[in-house]
Amino acid sequence: MASTHTQAQAGTQLLDHPGTDGPEDFGPEAFGAEAEANRHRMPRQIRGTSPLLGVTAVAATLGATGFASATPAAAPAVEIPDETPVALAADPGLALAARIQHQADSQRTAAEESARVQAAQEAEAKAAAKEAEAKRAAEEAERAKAAALTLPVTDYRLSAHYGQSARYWAHLHTGLDFAADTGTPVHALGQGTITSAGWAGAYGYRIVETLPDGTEIWYCHLSSITKGSGQVVAGQQIGKVGATGNVTGPHLHMEVRPGGGAPVDPEPWLQQRGLNP
Repeated sequence: MASTHTQAQAGTQLLDHPGTDGPEDFGPEAFGAEAEANRHRMPRQIRGTSPLLGVTAVAATLGATGFASATPAAAPAVEIPDETPVALAADPGLALAARIQHQADSQRTAAEESARVQAAQEAEAKAAAKEAEAKRAAEEAERAKAAALTLPVTDYRLSAHYGQSARYWAHLHTGLDFAADTGTPVHALGQGTITSAGWAGAYGYRIVETLPDGTEIWYCHLSSITKGSGQVVAGQQIGKVGATGNVTGPHLHMEVRPGGGAPVDPEPWLQQRGLNP
C-alpha cells in the first residue's frame, strides 16, 4: 500500500501547476489564487486586423472628443506646370526644330530690316538727287536770266555809232544812240543792280546799271528816272527817253563799260549776246 501511494504521489506531482508547493488542490482556494494572478496580466494581442480597428477607434474617439487639430491638414493642391518645355527638352528633335525656326525667324527679321534700311537710303539718295537737280536747274535759270539781255528801247532808229566824230562832241563818240520820242520807256538791258542815278553834266540825267559780271551800262539824256536803285531784271522799265545834257534831239545814249572801265563798242558786244540793234 505504501509503494502505490508513492507512485501516485509522484505522478500527481508531475501534473502539479508550477508555483504550487503542495499536492494538487482543485479546491476553490486554488482557483481563486490563480485567477487573481492572471487578472493583473495584459492580454496577448493576436496579429491581424485588430490594430487597425484600434487606430480607427482612437481616431473616432479623438473626433468625438473635439480634437480636430489631431487630424492632419489636407495637402495643398500642386499646380501642374506647362509640359511643353519638358517635351522640348526631352525630345532632341523638337529642340533642334525650335532652334532652326528661331534662326530662320532671326534671319528673316534681319533681312527685312536690311531691306527697310536700304529702301530708306535709296529714297534719301533719290530725294537728295532730286533736290540737287532742282537746285542746279534753279541756278541755271538764274544764270540764264542773268545772261538774258534785251534792247533798251523799242520803236527807235540808230542816230549815232561808237567812234564817230562830230563838231558838237569833244571826243569821239563813246556809245550808241537810240533816237526815239521823248517819254519812250527805257528798259534795263539785263539783270543787275542800279548803282548810280541822277544828274551827270553833259550826260544829262543818267542811270548806271552794274551787271553780274561787273560790266556797267550807262543810260543817258533821260527825261525822267523811274528806278533809281536796287535790283532790276531784263526788260524792267527804269526811265524815259529825253533830251537832257549835251544833245541835239531826244534819244537814249547807251554806253558799255566792262568792269566799270573804259567804254567799248556796244554793237558787237550786243551781237555776241544774241542782240542785233
